[in-house]
Amino acid sequence: MSGASGQQEYDVIVVGSGAGGGMSALILSIAGLKVLMLEAGRHYDPVTETPMFNLPKEAPLRGASTPDKPFGFYDATIDGGWQVPGEPYTQASREPQQRFDWWRARMLGGRTNHWGRISLRNGEYDFKPYSRDGLGFDWPINYADLAPYYDKTEMLIGVYGETGHGLENTPDSPEGILQPAPKPRAYELLAKKSCDELNIPVIPAHLAILSQRQDHTRLPAKLFPNSELGQKVVANSMQSRAACFWATPCGRGCSIKANFQSTTVLIPPALATGNLTIITDAMVREVTLNKAGKADGVIYIDKNSRQEVKVKGRAVVVAASAAETARIFLNSRSPLFPDGIANSSGLVGKYLMDTVGAGVGGQIPALENLPPMNEDGSSGMHLYQPWWLYKQQKAGKLNFARGYHIEMSGGRGMPGAGAFGGLQSFTEGAYGADFKQACRRYYGTFVHFDGRGEMIPNENSYAELDPTVVDQWGIPVLKFHWQWSEHEINQAAHMQKTFADIITGMGGKVTSNIETDGRKAIMNGGAIIHEVGGTIMGADRKKSVLNQHCQAWDVPNLFVADGAPFASNADKNPTLTILALAWRTSDYIVEQFKQRNI
Repeated sequence: MSGASGQQEYDVIVVGSGAGGGMSALILSIAGLKVLMLEAGRHYDPVTETPMFNLPKEAPLRGASTPDKPFGFYDATIDGGWQVPGEPYTQASREPQQRFDWWRARMLGGRTNHWGRISLRNGEYDFKPYSRDGLGFDWPINYADLAPYYDKTEMLIGVYGETGHGLENTPDSPEGILQPAPKPRAYELLAKKSCDELNIPVIPAHLAILSQRQDHTRLPAKLFPNSELGQKVVANSMQSRAACFWATPCGRGCSIKANFQSTTVLIPPALATGNLTIITDAMVREVTLNKAGKADGVIYIDKNSRQEVKVKGRAVVVAASAAETARIFLNSRSPLFPDGIANSSGLVGKYLMDTVGAGVGGQIPALENLPPMNEDGSSGMHLYQPWWLYKQQKAGKLNFARGYHIEMSGGRGMPGAGAFGGLQSFTEGAYGADFKQACRRYYGTFVHFDGRGEMIPNENSYAELDPTVVDQWGIPVLKFHWQWSEHEINQAAHMQKTFADIITGMGGKVTSNIETDGRKAIMNGGAIIHEVGGTIMGADRKKSVLNQHCQAWDVPNLFVADGAPFASNADKNPTLTILALAWRTSDYIVEQFKQRNI
């Protein structure tokens, strides 16, 4: 899966192998196009490399977080993080609140190997936020345009959840699309009881984890009714996936393919078509143009030989992650585009967004002294709280314009390093046998609530090329500018009060500082690893980089298939929308090839 490909010209070059890149490669390969995928990191196979059942004691530092492994030794991000050796980025400000920390996963499959698997659909409001409150931008598409692709994506990757709730701007999937949701755990039921009193809805979460085996005899025909090849490779792929064991953290990866990873769900069937070639350790520097002003290929650095390589393609799909995609565009300079390819609007790198994050923890006495039990379930939520105050927001009764959903965690899963470090304030100096007894009493009684909220795009949050700094491959790096608006800051303060009220309603004790100043509560930009924007889509070429098909206005055979096209960043986690949008874009590319427009 590595090495130069000579002078062969491919139909499509796909840069990146995560959610958008993997989906693009699959759909284009099934359509019969010859696809080259370029991945900046090394090859990675979760089936052979995932330490699913290893215990903390089997890892250095008992698996604790380190600068090289921010999410712990067992995390599936084998190469990458907020800092990557030899690949720096810079900050425009030294102010902590104006800092953007950039997560990169340098590996086949990208961030899909360690993500939280939360798979929420954007609602109708989320595609037209400007029309609703006059802030930010509308997307050039509606929910109805993407709904069929949400359906197909959920069936393909496998998403558990529940339908029929009919909540405002929280779309239900049609019947027969979702897999059964797992039963709630004790702390989730206690939280639901408290939320019921506060009129906060609590419903089964949607996570990309198989709660049962996929129906490989029915689903492939629904997904690819006109493609025998598509039905064959996807049916074989589905048969290779097991249902979740409800036992190990998804962030480690999944050797039984129960959760969604590009490396287990999208790339294998794409390879099985015989139409996909993958080159790993390929650090893409730029997209190149021919004399007609169309993209004709990509230049990358072979990280093993450190040599520059040019590959040719009739179309290029960039899906390198939002900020990296913007970086590639900005570095793709030519006489036609001196400020970067497809940048006649001057908006490449602009309107970068992340998810608003703030959290509160608590201790629940009702959960003390429970008998040992296995309540692991999935490694993510079984229940969550979607945003519920749309009407109040519309009426101007809140001091922030966009909402958030609530993610909760707790329970008695396998303790890792530092799991008992927070007990000191409860154990009153207990030592030895008394401390062990205190651990048995209190372990599993702690809960945590995290808000994941919408950020409105603003002109002060963007990435540009640093004029003096390059990475070890000689490629100019990004300089980040970042600023939260008062809407996000006030939203974070609202989160804090809400979570404290939920914990109190559970009969619990809040163990976090509750900040009334949202500036002290809000997490820094990039911390949630949901960066989107940078090549936003729109209906006006002067105000956007891409059209409604994620096609560059200036270069008609150049497309983007990650989070960079997002015109807004709803409170819903972006991966499901990235996947659905990439599928829609890929269908459009196939049609353009059929019409000989590419």
